[in-house]
Amino acid sequence: MDLHIVIDPAQPRGEQLLRQLRGLIRSGRLAAGAQLPPTRLLAEQLGLARQTVAEAYERLTLEQLIEARRGRGSFVRALPATEAERPAATVVRLASAERIAAFQALPVPLLRFADSPLARWDFIGGSPEPALFPHEDWRRNLHAAQRALGQGVAHAPPAGHTALREAIAEHLAYARGVRCTAADVIVTQGAQQAFDLLVRVLVGPGDTAAIESPGYPPVIGLLQAQGARIVPVPVDDEGLVTDALPPEARLVYTTPAHQFPLGVAMSAARRRALLAWAARKGAVVIEDDYDSEFRFEGQPRDSLQGLDTDGRVAFVGSFSKTLAPSLRLGYVIAPPALREALLHAKHLADVHGPSLLQHALARFMAEGNYRKHLRRCVAEYASRRERLMAGFAGTLAPWLTLLHAEAGFHQAALFKPGVAMDGPQLAALARRVDVGLYPLQSFSADHDGLLMGFGRVAPQGVDEAVARVAELLKAAS
Repeated sequence: MDLHIVIDPAQPRGEQLLRQLRGLIRSGRLAAGAQLPPTRLLAEQLGLARQTVAEAYERLTLEQLIEARRGRGSFVRALPATEAERPAATVVRLASAERIAAFQALPVPLLRFADSPLARWDFIGGSPEPALFPHEDWRRNLHAAQRALGQGVAHAPPAGHTALREAIAEHLAYARGVRCTAADVIVTQGAQQAFDLLVRVLVGPGDTAAIESPGYPPVIGLLQAQGARIVPVPVDDEGLVTDALPPEARLVYTTPAHQFPLGVAMSAARRRALLAWAARKGAVVIEDDYDSEFRFEGQPRDSLQGLDTDGRVAFVGSFSKTLAPSLRLGYVIAPPALREALLHAKHLADVHGPSLLQHALARFMAEGNYRKHLRRCVAEYASRRERLMAGFAGTLAPWLTLLHAEAGFHQAALFKPGVAMDGPQLAALARRVDVGLYPLQSFSADHDGLLMGFGRVAPQGVDEAVARVAELLKAAS
């Protein structure tokens, strides 16, 4: 790659070269330790005499900006601290400043959590155990996908690789009672892209959208970015309170199988009421089914999409919880009335998804490895869940109540009345003893407690972490 220097034939060439090299170094665009091109090569690239380049290098050496290393070449030296300081950035007034400020103000509490290193015993929600990832099976399918693509297999269309869409449709019909075929499946880059596509297609500035309260912050952020009017709808022990839905809502976002973050499952009566309401109002319901594959007790509940006979439910799922977030693979089961619009939005967003990963996942699912992997994960997470429930029923019982959740790999815990501590305070103290806790206040000001994800804490680690948290609470009381 050529060094970016522009020489004007009408100006003294040596002075131009020296000035531009000096500027590249002092501005930091040529970092300390960077190697400059050999004098002969740079002279050929710029159409200069080699002597001109050599003289510029000599001058930079005298100024202590570069150093010559015998047999290796010329390298940029580290600048003195005072000289390395860059001038303050100029404040630029942009015509879109108001729009930019609006995006800067969007709620992103999960981004703050993602930027923090994990504690030794970390109860972060929604994060699977990396050690459970099926490395050998995945590597084999990835290699097979690479060979197929190397033989000229076309990249995936906007809706996704056909074999993967077929595998997803088959799995959802079997495991979740979803009514769909491969034609209804749109593969996305994680569930978040599915939410983004749905929000962009369904609502605009001033349109009303209803979302569970407490609810999932990234979806709230997407709605705010669209300029939608957001109406929080309360959640009780039966899930979303359908009687509180705003009549003008065009969109309702809900997590019926495992409410985020409280964990309650929506009752059958509420599910029927929500679908009847959507039919009367012409609204679309986004069903976020983010971790219902992990069921630990009771009979499976019908998905909203499986109960829907009018085509009003968009069912969104992801492989981030069951396999790995880094795959960035999710999907939306699109109602017929939305399918073409969502495909257009998907094509405009990224043309097509990662073909290699889609091919590999399709093979992985077709061979039955996905269901086998899920069974292994459910058994492991069940053990961690039992340890967590035992800890809250025993050691932590004086201070916290663990809310019931029949599925998913997080539960919520609420402080009991009179406890002299709140979620943020306990989370800060727990960090000092290498335990990661996450306050419910990050999702709702009305709930003082903790989000307890158990995907990243081994069973024996749950016991140790619970003991450490109990010591903190004892000291505080």
